[in-house]
Amino acid sequence: MRIETGEAQTFAEVTLDFDGAPIVARTGETIAAALIAAGLRALRKTPNGEERGIYCGMGVCRECLVEVDGTANLRACMTKVSGPHRVRRQTAAAAAVPGKASPTPGDIPCDSPDIAVIGGGAGGLAAAAAAAEAGARVILIDERPQLGGQFYKQPAALYGGVGPFEDAQFRDGAALIERTRAAGVQIVEGEVWGAFAPLELSLVTAAGPRHVRPGRLIVATGAYERGLPVPGWTLPGVMTTGAAQTLLRSYRVLAGRRILVAGNGPLNLQVARELARAGAHVVAVAELAPRPSWSRSAALWQMLRADPALLRDGVVYLAGLRRRGVPMLFAHRLGLIEKAGEGLRAQLERWNGVSFSQGPTFLADVVCMGYGFMPSNEVLRALDARQVFDRARGHLVTVRDADCCTSVPGLYGVGDCCGLGGAHAAREEGIIAAVAAVATLGRAVPPRLVEEARAARTRLKRLRLFQKGLWRLFAPSAPAGTAMGRDVLICRCEEVTLGEIEAALADGSPSVGGIKRRTRVGMGRCQGRYCGALVAAMAAERRGGDIDEDAFFAPRPPIKPVRIGDLVGGMKAEP
Repeated sequence: MRIETGEAQTFAEVTLDFDGAPIVARTGETIAAALIAAGLRALRKTPNGEERGIYCGMGVCRECLVEVDGTANLRACMTKVSGPHRVRRQTAAAAAVPGKASPTPGDIPCDSPDIAVIGGGAGGLAAAAAAAEAGARVILIDERPQLGGQFYKQPAALYGGVGPFEDAQFRDGAALIERTRAAGVQIVEGEVWGAFAPLELSLVTAAGPRHVRPGRLIVATGAYERGLPVPGWTLPGVMTTGAAQTLLRSYRVLAGRRILVAGNGPLNLQVARELARAGAHVVAVAELAPRPSWSRSAALWQMLRADPALLRDGVVYLAGLRRRGVPMLFAHRLGLIEKAGEGLRAQLERWNGVSFSQGPTFLADVVCMGYGFMPSNEVLRALDARQVFDRARGHLVTVRDADCCTSVPGLYGVGDCCGLGGAHAAREEGIIAAVAAVATLGRAVPPRLVEEARAARTRLKRLRLFQKGLWRLFAPSAPAGTAMGRDVLICRCEEVTLGEIEAALADGSPSVGGIKRRTRVGMGRCQGRYCGALVAAMAAERRGGDIDEDAFFAPRPPIKPVRIGDLVGGMKAEP
């Protein structure tokens, strides 16, 4: 369903052939956006014959693989419409079709900038702009066709930079992108598949393989949403909250007419309000945390003191949902999702302080889930940056100093890839890391940027205080996923169930490596990003030990799935 904003605009339209059916698409939108706008959500079939569709909406899960003009394994959420393509639902057999060979190693270009930045979101853009303004030669690498990341999602170019509704988030992102371009940053659209000591990157671009050996490296790869494994969470029409927001903000497409939003955290409230404003019927918002009460007033006071404007945003989200009559169900979680005619039926579960009981049922076209985030820390881990485990949030945190430098000299980490702190904090960290990195190169940092970094440190302290209050406010009093049945898929890619993992544990495989060898869990295209933390927690509980970095799947190249030809061709660069 497309959003019509009323302005007089014309778009270049083409007709896609989707499994023989004509689909009208707009040149410059993603194939996923075009198909979702047409009401088509099932995009491929697994080896077991199960249908899958768009899930993460940001290229991480690789559930939306399609075949385009004979080329298999293309992500519908990342592939732009550029003509009247022939698009086919991908089957397991189609996924094995080989691609063309890549250039030989001697043909691969290698660049050595002063500073390389990975990630075009809030932190990466701020870092790249500040470093370039300080006189450094900077390369910014991002795998997405549009800069802005997940927080500063920008409208697709075909809409002339105008979103479905204007807000500060759009404007701030556009201004930061413009600052980055004006600073002379070289922007490379490519996917980093390898990170090797001391600071060497191998990536794949549209022009072919490429190597980058920077003097300093700033990693700002962000985070991805955490799902909740329940029966039916892999069905087409079940997607992350962020995926629905990307469709709306970037492509003016509603994921569905009737939408249920479930999860934990403020993003769900923001997106639910945006969907309702755009015309969707948000049937309910199911929040795992309990209803705010006086028992959590200290958290609210902490947030108010730290950043009143951000707290006001949250109040606006809630008020907007209330005005539109959207039910807010606190202390509820998803329990079951199943097909219901052309849509979905979602069964919620209610926490009564001791256990979960059956809650209300909703019919919807789309179920959005967002149960927190996981850091995209693969590059940092591959380069051996020290990690510690955050038990409260269930993920690894990168150890850094006050300048955002990691345990590896010359390697900096900013934003949510190092531990969750939000986009505003990532932006301040990007400025701090850039100024520090430029100074270590022996360059004189302009006084204006020195002052900007000083102010960023002050703002960062307040933002971190706000984030602590936010975590306290949204801290669930109930566990998110302890009632999973043995048939629930834990590994979406390889279709490994909870029961299979438990059997491997019972049969003497207490490590994630042992479980992986026994069941193939974590061996799929997402490379353990969605199942890894769950398996690590299960293994640690079985052996009775603490969780640390070694409890997780080890980072190995390729960090992202690439064609064999690109992998072989990009192994070594000419000196």
